[in-house]
Amino acid sequence: MSIVNTHNLPDDLRAIQLETEAHARAYGLDFYDTIFEVLDYDELSEIAAFGGFPNRYPHWRFGMEYQQLSKGYRYGLQKIYEMVINNDPCYAYLLRCNQLVDQKLVMAHVYGHNDFFKNNVWFSQTNRKMMDETANHGNRIRSYMDRFGEDVVESFIDSCLSLENLIDIYSPFIKRRDEIDRYDFVGDGEPDQGNPSKFQSKDYMDAFVNPPAVLKAEAKKRESERDKERSKPASIPERPERDVLLFLLEHAPLKAWQHDVLAIVREEAYYFAPQGQTKIMNEGWASFWHSTIMTQKTMSPSELVDYADHHSGTMAVQPGRLNPYKLGIELLRDIEERWNKGQFGPEWEECDDYDARRRWNKELGLGRQKIFEVRKVHNDVTFIDTFLSVDFCRRYRLFSFRHNDQSDLYEIESREFKKIKERLLFNLTNFGQPIIRVKDGNHRNRGEMYLEHEHFGVDLRIDHAQDTLRHLHRLWTRPVHLETSVDGRSTLLSFDGTDHTIRPLGGSSHESEHKDRRRA
Repeated sequence: MSIVNTHNLPDDLRAIQLETEAHARAYGLDFYDTIFEVLDYDELSEIAAFGGFPNRYPHWRFGMEYQQLSKGYRYGLQKIYEMVINNDPCYAYLLRCNQLVDQKLVMAHVYGHNDFFKNNVWFSQTNRKMMDETANHGNRIRSYMDRFGEDVVESFIDSCLSLENLIDIYSPFIKRRDEIDRYDFVGDGEPDQGNPSKFQSKDYMDAFVNPPAVLKAEAKKRESERDKERSKPASIPERPERDVLLFLLEHAPLKAWQHDVLAIVREEAYYFAPQGQTKIMNEGWASFWHSTIMTQKTMSPSELVDYADHHSGTMAVQPGRLNPYKLGIELLRDIEERWNKGQFGPEWEECDDYDARRRWNKELGLGRQKIFEVRKVHNDVTFIDTFLSVDFCRRYRLFSFRHNDQSDLYEIESREFKKIKERLLFNLTNFGQPIIRVKDGNHRNRGEMYLEHEHFGVDLRIDHAQDTLRHLHRLWTRPVHLETSVDGRSTLLSFDGTDHTIRPLGGSSHESEHKDRRRA
């Protein structure tokens, strides 16, 4: 058992932490050392506004979020019960005014998150010392503000934050391109390694098998082809680049301090990306274990009503919104029950007898082992795709909904399993945000940036797209273009630093005129 850090905890909470950690380890959870801090709501709101870190770079966005959180609590609209940070050691914050039963629940919930952070593969590439790293980021940006002016740096951060979702969330696990070794000296003067056109032969037959005139002509042809390749303009990038921020870092004409600020924003975007990829699983896993530990180990009879009230509030489902806590915990419980009863595999899938499926129980007892396996390898997309079943949708009466433009209301779109699953997966892929790639960094041989939107049936919001182009132009300093689809028609959005233009693609020559022109 690891040494529990009891920094700044009163005796009663220290005892609860020791008990809760012992139960969590007995259930098989594996987590980093956990440091709990007890804060007032204003202090907790301030840390929550910083994304859970006590020290970040200065920016007006954090102040705005603090005002929203503090007013929401003051007016009784919201309350933060806990906050936990993916770090080694793991930091978690408790609200001082919480009841003791809430502190028990929160601690159990934190150990679930801590276990998930440490063991889920999608967090394996994150910086486990991010608490120190964000403090370093803050110091560097403050120094730039002192040197170049607060307004200048903050305005540049605005542009960087507007582009922070333009990253490749899978790049930490996929090698997109070969790394260049700084000691590989390959240049124009490198000699040919042998002659691929020359055949092996005896010395006395060499002039006959490999005529010198033919070899000389082939060498001249190869040299001509190499010259032709060198004369071609280099393709930047070689293939469409999804990590737009990385492309900007490598090719945009940024000053040294701007390059560092953009690198900071990109690093923090990649740190937070797995949390967006695993929201349902992460909250479901933490809720599963706070429910298990509380109901089976730590809750006293006098705390039952308060616990049930607060737990049900967390699991409540509001119309038109997906509750990740509820979906995550119920799907994990469903997986545990199915694998305990053996309700998986070809035999189960092929059974179409309702009574037989209802009574099916092979008493395998593999449920707990299975959910630990699921916790280790899945993200939300693969979790839903693999384990959401027809029976689960029927039991919890899931349905898909859409917005009716005529009535300006949301209405049920379908109760079909296929439609429900497709809608869920669509909303979870890339956090429901558009996928944008850099197709050409030297468009029309003018140094202009050309991007393409991977269209999946949902058009971009034109105002948002134009704001993105405006911020991209600020970093690229040359005109930027975005190819997308609007109302089923291929369309090009452009910004040259002054005007936004929209024009259709693929038509006759007269369609090259601007369809729409707007001032920035």
